[in-house]
Amino acid sequence: MAGPAGAPMTPRAPGSPGADGGDLAAQLVGAWGSWGPSMTPDARRVAFVSDRGGSPEVWVQDVPEPGATDIPEAQRVRVSDDPVIAVSWSADSAWLACAVATDGGVRTQVWVVRPDGSDACRISGDPERHAELGPWTRSGHRVILTVPATAPGERTRAFLADPLTGALEPLAEGALIHVLDLSAGERMLVMRDGPRGHEFCVVVDRETDRDHAVMPHPATGGTDVAFIRPAPPGESAPAVVYAATEVGLPRRQLVAIPVDPADWGRAPRVLADRADAELEALDADDAGRLLLLVWNVAGRSELELYDTVTGRFEPVPGLPGAVATSPVLSRDGSSVLLAVEGPQRPREIWRLDTAGFAWTRVTAVPELPAARLVVPTLETYRSLDGLEITGWLYRAATTDATDTGSGLGIETVSARAGASRSGPWLLPAPAEPVPGPAMLHLHGGPESQERPTFSPQHQVLAASGIAVFAPNVRGSSGFGREFGHADDVRGRQGAFDDVTAAAQFLVAAGIADPGRIAVTGRSYGGYLTLAALAFTPGVFAAGVDVCGMSDLHHFYAETEPWIADAAVTKYGHPVDDAEFLATISPLGSAARIRAPLLVVHGELDTNVPIGEAHRIVAALRALDRPVDYLELAGEGHEYRRADSRLRLIAAMRDFLAREL
Repeated sequence: MAGPAGAPMTPRAPGSPGADGGDLAAQLVGAWGSWGPSMTPDARRVAFVSDRGGSPEVWVQDVPEPGATDIPEAQRVRVSDDPVIAVSWSADSAWLACAVATDGGVRTQVWVVRPDGSDACRISGDPERHAELGPWTRSGHRVILTVPATAPGERTRAFLADPLTGALEPLAEGALIHVLDLSAGERMLVMRDGPRGHEFCVVVDRETDRDHAVMPHPATGGTDVAFIRPAPPGESAPAVVYAATEVGLPRRQLVAIPVDPADWGRAPRVLADRADAELEALDADDAGRLLLLVWNVAGRSELELYDTVTGRFEPVPGLPGAVATSPVLSRDGSSVLLAVEGPQRPREIWRLDTAGFAWTRVTAVPELPAARLVVPTLETYRSLDGLEITGWLYRAATTDATDTGSGLGIETVSARAGASRSGPWLLPAPAEPVPGPAMLHLHGGPESQERPTFSPQHQVLAASGIAVFAPNVRGSSGFGREFGHADDVRGRQGAFDDVTAAAQFLVAAGIADPGRIAVTGRSYGGYLTLAALAFTPGVFAAGVDVCGMSDLHHFYAETEPWIADAAVTKYGHPVDDAEFLATISPLGSAARIRAPLLVVHGELDTNVPIGEAHRIVAALRALDRPVDYLELAGEGHEYRRADSRLRLIAAMRDFLAREL
């Protein structure tokens, strides 16, 4: 466990987990997925991202006809040695545009390549400069890309890029802009700007060089999706912007904003809202006749189609999974492609026929382990101030009566209530399970959400006899604008209290032994992990911090400039709130951390720079506190390579087996 801070190190472990091909962790991490589909204009071909080769790459194949059972063969499109995180097919079918993670880190490059793999070329971004992939123009001849500022005082700039020549034509600039859409005639530009949770969306008339607010400004909230389409018959305006927005609203809703160069004073109107859900995704056909809505209902997805001419909404039945992401509606509105996943299956792409609601699997699926995996239950508890919090509970396995070991070995566990009871990894459950070891897992963001998705980490730990509870503490998305802003700046203590209350819930529910609860998390969740250990010592028996911030002043000084600029509304200003930031930085209270801690960080992380890990590890070692450190070479903020994810899960499993 000793060693210089910053030196890669494998935590102490009984044996070599993950090395055996029969290991559940290796099997689940190897269960690759497919996601992020993009169709040709005729909807006959699809490009998507898949990690079936161990790292995310671009694949291309035919789209099967409705009801087909044979999966067309997919072809790999070679772009770069670095992981691909997104792909988009041009409107003329001639090019694919790809976002590539530079060295696997947070900075991305924009590449273009022919669908047959020829003419691959990087058109923006490099190891020192981040470039973001935007949408194609409707003609397909150019793609939009955005280059954020790299130093204080610089502005973010967006360009129209020619894939053939690489020429960049300036399109827009601003503080933190993101281009969302460009009209068919390229006159109207839809984009958003502003820091986290305080974004504003505008339509820029390029002919007059004037911008017009999509929603009333100023107002708190964010706009995730907005695009412009021809107005339906009967509208006096020639075009409409459709947006999934929460600006000035209680939750993300579908809002329509008339676009009329002769009259910019028309008010937006809400077309669809739900008290029990947020609108998380939105797409439309080229004519603006049919809209696809994806609702987030307490973490699960529900689909709906909206006819803009008749005003009719129609729910889509039979979604083949719990969570749907990256939906794409074909240009003629006849079909939808989207990624679907659930606790027992990784992401796979499906086709929906919008006329008959027939579902057809598009992509191949991996071989899954014989174990039937745990389906989590949605639980509710109250925080210390009474705020209702939800979370997903993966009930653990318990020790078999014949096991004389630690009770956490995979081969010697049996399923508790809520877990499936077949397969080689799980034996029959005892009639009366007793409280045992448990782990809180805190997601990043905090503007993210724990959902019932495919999680090898959660499944391996549950199979190891450790219950996993993944709460959505205040600040999480999916629960409305007020909940999402409840942890802003001076509200941070509320999030700390949500973590403490989650531990209390596990004990009160009879799930956890109060002396055997660990707290874990990644990114912002890693920060909350360190905060829980430093500010509420004695509540948790151990902690795992994965790429979390330990000192917010150093975070602001060392992270990417555009990340720092966007974070002030969430965490506080590095100068104006300097004293407050010091009080909520765990590094300053490292002496209060006595529970064993595992720290994991990616070597190339420039979102939460690796110094955040080095400093907390060094401080704890100087105090002779129990701390293990694992550095993942060649990884950034997201661990995109299968071997890195396997090392992380194995390290967590063995650390918690030892400490709980």
